Amino acid sequence: MKKYVFLLPLFLILGLVVSCNSFNVSTDYLKSTNFAQYKTFEIRTDHLKLNDIDKQRVIDNITKTLTEKGLSVSASSDLIVNITASHKTVQDLQPRYSFGWDWRPWYSPWGFGMGTAWTQSYNSGKLTVDLIDAKTNKLVWQGIGDGINVDSPKSKQKQIPEIISQILGNYPPKTK
Repeated sequence: MKKYVFLLPLFLILGLVVSCNSFNVSTDYLKSTNFAQYKTFEIRTDHLKLNDIDKQRVIDNITKTLTEKGLSVSASSDLIVNITASHKTVQDLQPRYSFGWDWRPWYSPWGFGMGTAWTQSYNSGKLTVDLIDAKTNKLVWQGIGDGINVDSPKSKQKQIPEIISQILGNYPPKTK
């Protein structure tokens, strides 16, 4: 038993590193769909309200990821990839407390000091990828990822490929 005690800190650190994913990704799909039938796709950006640079990043990364999964781009496609983006303002609250020695003759010299809080507001982006069957015009797969820092161009440049990879990492769904 004693010889395995040193592994506990290693597993705790590994668990922290693995759980530090800043994105929240979820997917859903129509269970009766045979995803092996889809060979081609086309991307529609009618409702994608992004600047031209970010729009191109999203399109390029979705095209790259789906091509790596064996699909190809075609004007007469099996799947329509519809992309939407949105953002919301998030307020992050970070409380700070102080305690320890304080010289106040009318109070006890030990105890808690004054608490303060810092707030930080930032915009968090969400990306939704809908895969629609071109023949039936029905949604067959959807992936949603949020947590993109849309206030920083450098962050978006790094995070857009990461979140698309995570969203489309669950396509095609694994059947049990």
